[in-house]
Amino acid sequence: MSRPPSNPSTLTRGYLIALASAAVLSTTAIFIRYLTQTYQLPALVLACLREGIVALIMLAILGLRWPRLLRLKREHLVYLILYGLMLALFNSLWTLSVSLNGAAVSTVLVYCSAGFTALLGWWLLKERLDWAKLLAVAICLGGCGLVSGAFAPAAWRANLVGILTGILSGLWYAIYSLMGRSAAQRGLNPWTTLFYTFTFAALFLFAVNLIPGGFLPGKALHPLDLLWLGDSLPGWGILVALAAGPTLAGYGLLLVSLSYLPSSVVNLIATLEPAFTALIAYLLLGERLDGIQIGGSLMILAGVVFLRIYEGRLAGQGPLAPPLKTQSQSDQ
Repeated sequence: MSRPPSNPSTLTRGYLIALASAAVLSTTAIFIRYLTQTYQLPALVLACLREGIVALIMLAILGLRWPRLLRLKREHLVYLILYGLMLALFNSLWTLSVSLNGAAVSTVLVYCSAGFTALLGWWLLKERLDWAKLLAVAICLGGCGLVSGAFAPAAWRANLVGILTGILSGLWYAIYSLMGRSAAQRGLNPWTTLFYTFTFAALFLFAVNLIPGGFLPGKALHPLDLLWLGDSLPGWGILVALAAGPTLAGYGLLLVSLSYLPSSVVNLIATLEPAFTALIAYLLLGERLDGIQIGGSLMILAGVVFLRIYEGRLAGQGPLAPPLKTQSQSDQ
């Protein structure tokens, strides 16, 4: 049975890390949309290259600075291979959803994961599912719809494949979050987990892109399509920026936050991502938030703050539980 984090200071640390993750990840759809529209980069090729670049960057960083984090116990291997498969499926579905539906609809659909996570976390990890968490889920999802503009009927004029892809991306995001929590409970260091999951995900996607035929939308039709960007230095630069920025830093912070907070809580905080995306567009592109978007942002913030206060009170009232111990801590 999962218990609340050890104390309010641990809760606060987990919330701050999760908020930072949401802020960094909020730029993901912008990068993906630009690459798929400007360079017509196929979705599954993009996902494969993205995972592979992340794995190479992490191999260089960990190998030079923290080689001990590359060591992996044999009993964790099968779990991380499965985790990598789930990551490959999620990133493929998410990338394909952005290319099919656009940023607004795909963002709302992926954040139906908040509901999936709360239910699956209660079912599989025995996480608490009470009235407060259900209320926070409803508030945050409502805010997502307002911020992204999905309340407009025109935003939903997409084909059935696009809508189903978006919903499935939300389900697999929930599974990814739950497996991240489980990895923390197994004592795996977040950066070790990140390296191996992205490595295995890249291998899975590489194999998929090499399968002959075009039966899957967005896959490579020929092996040379994996070098789709050719000699376009700006294109490769944007792809590397996507891998090093929102992917590596965003997912890394997400996994660290899962060492402190239940997966359902982390996933709820992640619903701030559409609000962060709107803010970045306002600051960098001069796009203004209208009254409905501001209201949606405040709804999401209210849901997260409400849940933070509620969890904090539970942590202060309940028995103290030791924080999750990671592999790096056990090595010291």
